[in-house]
Amino acid sequence: MSGLAVLIPIAVAMGLFALAAFFWALRSGQYEDLDGASERIFEDDERVIRHGPSKREG
Repeated sequence: MSGLAVLIPIAVAMGLFALAAFFWALRSGQYEDLDGASERIFEDDERVIRHGPSKREG
């Protein structure tokens, strides 16, 4: 029974923290452009990523 006296406040605090993080994300505009992220995958990248040996002398 004493374990519940510790676990329940911890669970409530974690829930309030998650709720505060969600409202912060809403207020800061994280959910403004939901379609843009899904359409951005079809655009070509202008950067060229090259994989190969580095030119370090060792």
